[in-house]
Amino acid sequence: MTKLQQLHNSIIECRTCPRLVGWRENIAREKVARFREWKYWGKPVPGFGDINAQLLIVGLAPAAHGANRTGRMFTGDQSGVWLYRTLHKFGFASQAESVSRDDGMELNNCYITAIVRCAPPQNKATKEEFENCHPYLLEELKLMKNIKIIVALGKMAHDAVFDSFVSLGWTSLRKRPVFRHNSSVLLNENIMLIASFHPSQQNTFTKKLTQPMFDNIFRKAKEYLK
Repeated sequence: MTKLQQLHNSIIECRTCPRLVGWRENIAREKVARFREWKYWGKPVPGFGDINAQLLIVGLAPAAHGANRTGRMFTGDQSGVWLYRTLHKFGFASQAESVSRDDGMELNNCYITAIVRCAPPQNKATKEEFENCHPYLLEELKLMKNIKIIVALGKMAHDAVFDSFVSLGWTSLRKRPVFRHNSSVLLNENIMLIASFHPSQQNTFTKKLTQPMFDNIFRKAKEYLK
């Protein structure tokens, strides 16, 4: 068993946060009408993709009826529709649509994770829940030997990535970079952090995030990796 498999197993088996355990499992039992026939995942969701990738994407948390249902990051919800469509456009994903763990989706030079691994009520985890999950992100970062670009989807992911680099001693920056969509900063001589609005319905329906804006994030990543 590889170190990544061991880490994924540890994540899937985690029951550290009682509130999140209860919520994710209750959602998996009750379901919603449109997914009544699904067998929900109902467990913490591990990362997905190539651990040797140069591009790391960091999101917030699984959606109750998205990744909490399918068991794969950004799979089965509207945020995932935006993300995988865009990744496919720029050559980072084999398909433009991700609907289940068994749909054949493969990522190319890309790995996707989140700062919280369980679906939280109202999409809001507590400070303690964030802290409980943080070691998993640190372990993924240590396993990823080839990272060149990190795309953080949302301010919370952006701050968590920076705090991780400070904790690991991987950056000489002493002040958190300001979060602005499409802003970028070199965390060290090898790795760039790019900020993006999260492709949540709250942002896409209100046009706070448009497709051209999201495209620009991954166009920048693609160009940096050339």
